[in-house]
Amino acid sequence: MTVHGHLVRYSEEVEQAVADGRPLVALETTIITHGMPHPHNVQTALSVERIIRDAGAVPATICVDDGHFQVGMTVPQIEALAANPSVVKASRRDLSVLLAKRMTASTTVAATMIAAKLAGIAVFVTGGIGGVHRGATMTMDVSADLQELGRTDVVVVCAGAKAILDIGLTLEVLETLGVPVLGYQTDRFPAFYTRDSGYAASDRVDTPQQVAEIAWMQREMGLGAGILVGNPIPMDAELDALGIDAAIGQALQEAAAGGVTGKDVTPFLLSALERLTHGESLRANVRLIEHNAKVGAEIAVAMSSRS
Repeated sequence: MTVHGHLVRYSEEVEQAVADGRPLVALETTIITHGMPHPHNVQTALSVERIIRDAGAVPATICVDDGHFQVGMTVPQIEALAANPSVVKASRRDLSVLLAKRMTASTTVAATMIAAKLAGIAVFVTGGIGGVHRGATMTMDVSADLQELGRTDVVVVCAGAKAILDIGLTLEVLETLGVPVLGYQTDRFPAFYTRDSGYAASDRVDTPQQVAEIAWMQREMGLGAGILVGNPIPMDAELDALGIDAAIGQALQEAAAGGVTGKDVTPFLLSALERLTHGESLRANVRLIEHNAKVGAEIAVAMSSRS
């Protein structure tokens, strides 16, 4: 059933949550189709949903399907998406084409933010955002996630920018776009697999309520931009910084040698890192997204109480 306009179709669980005024947390699906191998992708997606429910919110996993944003997915729908090798990943530029052609697609950070805004969901949990790729001064490879953060007022909870990126330049772009970059219980901006990227966050928050207050103020002023909450990977899941950086360097060399470009770069690098780290990067990825889910749900509950 479509509740908010003809572009959004809610699952029964999410539709009931909207009717009851319960806090919702949006979840992307690119992590299911391109971010993790089977069966870890399905297991992690379901684990993240369970964590959000346990924290008092309702998960809204989002994809593009049959001319709609499907907001909230059943277990069979998640399993079908994970098992479909032809599913493309959708960012902002792809959405009108995919919706008009009634195709099925997973959603990136940018696309999920757009869908969340249309669906009235204020908090979105992901693993890590896209950003400025290493070597972007030559390739101009900059993720649409950054511009979306600059224009769509959704709170995005992540473990930082993906470690394969140029994090310094990513933060410079976020500053230019007016996006608050908050370190959650830290003064530092995390780097996905590690807790400290070497760069400071623009400010620190220590509670979900503080995030809710900042989000409320952002909307009161009509600034339009989103808010990025950098939630560091748990200490016991953090990878060795030198080891993961060396693996990233090797993965980048393999991507260049193979002529991998555009949308294929990130999934290629993540797969290469899993191989080069003997599965450690995948285990870290699972832990950080689960940790983000808990914090994101707590923020959603606080924002629901604030409003």
